[in-house]
Amino acid sequence: MTTPLSGITVIDLSHVLAGPYCTMMLSDLGARVIKVEQPDIGDDTRHFPPFRDGESAYFAAINRGKESISLNLKDDADRALFEQMLPKADVIVENYRPGVMERLGYGWEDLHARFPRLIYGAVSGFGHTGPEAMKPAYDMVVQARSGLMSITGEAGREPVRVGASVGDIVGGMFLAQGITAALYERVQSGVGRKVDVAMLDGQLAILEHAIAITNETGESPTRTGARHPSITPFETFHAKNGLFVIAAGNDVLFGRMCAALGLGALKDDPRFATNAARCKHVKILKRMIEMVTLERKKKHWIARLEAAGVPCGPIQNVAKAMSDPQILARNMVVELAAPDGGKPFLAAGNPIKISDMDDTLKDARAPTLDGDRQAVLDWLDDG
Repeated sequence: MTTPLSGITVIDLSHVLAGPYCTMMLSDLGARVIKVEQPDIGDDTRHFPPFRDGESAYFAAINRGKESISLNLKDDADRALFEQMLPKADVIVENYRPGVMERLGYGWEDLHARFPRLIYGAVSGFGHTGPEAMKPAYDMVVQARSGLMSITGEAGREPVRVGASVGDIVGGMFLAQGITAALYERVQSGVGRKVDVAMLDGQLAILEHAIAITNETGESPTRTGARHPSITPFETFHAKNGLFVIAAGNDVLFGRMCAALGLGALKDDPRFATNAARCKHVKILKRMIEMVTLERKKKHWIARLEAAGVPCGPIQNVAKAMSDPQILARNMVVELAAPDGGKPFLAAGNPIKISDMDDTLKDARAPTLDGDRQAVLDWLDDG
């Protein structure tokens, strides 16, 4: 089996999450990723819990399949070794604050002049241009600045952060996409590009409905809890033993939902005849649906709705999701070899499924700090 990025070598100077998430994606697609870490300390996430036998499960999940070499880029001997790596690499990735790489002598202008085929990928809080480019940022800062937090949470309550670090993760995903595009373009031109991704930009880019609503109405949308602001019914509903979700995204599905719930008359009610009308009368519609769903358990209603072809499902915790047969069938929970050969870590798999590509990540492991120094030296000696 082949992988799309086989033969591509990435020098990864990034740390924590946004950059390492990008290089994890590149590694999952077959690139060789050489992670350059600070001597003795390594990536900050090596020190993030939870731990097993002193090893961070967080670090293992994000840095699987990579190699590690420790270099101090302010030390002459280490810089000399790093200089040998650069002409053999296809991509360099960093997520420092703008200006750091320039002070080290490895900014885009310097590297591009010396290694014109090298692709330079950077992800930072605010990007490399604009009046606030030099400011530091973390995931929560860009979730707040972008407007994402203003639409996340329940009506009448305080804004909340999305439960996953989507500021970092989305930035890393966009950087991986930009790098693969630059690799394709290099085939045509022979020249590398700089790919500059801002975490703040990435958060704005995922506000598809919020931007449309704001532009057309002149008002920013507010928090609606689990409910979609532009589609009804598309939210959580109470059953006898708790909440489940129904997502009837069009008039046909709404009709099927009504039939499955024994509410066939609702689809002909002018208050609910169109999605726009349903959004206007969302509260009364929810009450009418829950008058029925509260009579039976979640499992009963999910079975009936699925039989009718209506998108719906349980609200699972992470442990339930990790044992979900559909998720397991797609190799979305994978085992990563522990550094000591002991019990493997579990991590989310690669969601990009490509024909004739092994997606089990069965050989992936998290590197020990500087554990691949000799392999890197051998690679450099190959000429």
